[in-house]
Amino acid sequence: MTDLTAPVPAAPVASSYAESRRPPSFVGRLYVYGSLFLVAAIVLIPLVTTALGGFKTLGELRVNPFGLPSEWQWSNYTDILFSARYWQMLTNSFIIATLTTVLTVAVAAMAAFSLAHLRFFGAGFLMNYFLIGLMFPIATAILPLFIRIRDLGLLDSYMGVVLPQVAFGLGMAILLFRNFFRNVPRELFDAALVDGSGYISFFWYITLPLSRPILATVAIVAFVNSWNNYIMPLIMLNSQDKYPWPLGIMVYQGEFSTDWQLVLAFITLTILPTIIVFFAAQKHIVAGLTAGAVKG
Repeated sequence: MTDLTAPVPAAPVASSYAESRRPPSFVGRLYVYGSLFLVAAIVLIPLVTTALGGFKTLGELRVNPFGLPSEWQWSNYTDILFSARYWQMLTNSFIIATLTTVLTVAVAAMAAFSLAHLRFFGAGFLMNYFLIGLMFPIATAILPLFIRIRDLGLLDSYMGVVLPQVAFGLGMAILLFRNFFRNVPRELFDAALVDGSGYISFFWYITLPLSRPILATVAIVAFVNSWNNYIMPLIMLNSQDKYPWPLGIMVYQGEFSTDWQLVLAFITLTILPTIIVFFAAQKHIVAGLTAGAVKG
């Protein structure tokens, strides 16, 4: 006869938990630290080389591209910083990137909320339609985009660059938002519904305040992608007073030679804002990317 009071063995679960908490062996730590060192070197070496190259002369850059400068050329950076062209391009980049970020976050959040909480015919097809945009780089559609923007009368304007960037950023943004919104507890919506709240009130007053990590993640991704975009402003803009900073590199490219030390100094100065923004919002970005990755 079976004894119903006998304790249920829980050894496998406790054993697996203890094994997961056990510190790694020496070989394991060596592998982890070696991998981290390799990834850090791949990221940092190009950045440091670019920054140091901006302090060299063109001749020294050609014979000693990776070493320290023999004589620090601070004028390479100060000449760029005190030029009106640099600040004008920086302002243009800031305007284009801000408009792109605001529109991407607003449109993607509303679309993802509908796809996550509403059941309607064609929802799956609509989601797949948005995701198709992730399969094609922006360069493959540059000719139809140019014709459409020309027909709309938006050539040589900020919106002529912003709207295509928003369209190509919606796929990834909706995917991130949808996965996050689907993990919002259903009980919150039921409680809001009992209190007389509708979908719009639930989205504005409950979902958005709880979604700060994913909002920060999508905003940073959209801002950086727009900040570094080269081909779209090159095709859509004609006036130099509307050029963003990626097109500013062309200023230092002559017909027969290029001032590479000034190009490197210019690149270093222009990527600084995105690095500062990334480190300022690093906690929210990691939280947003890992939200919903583990389901208990």
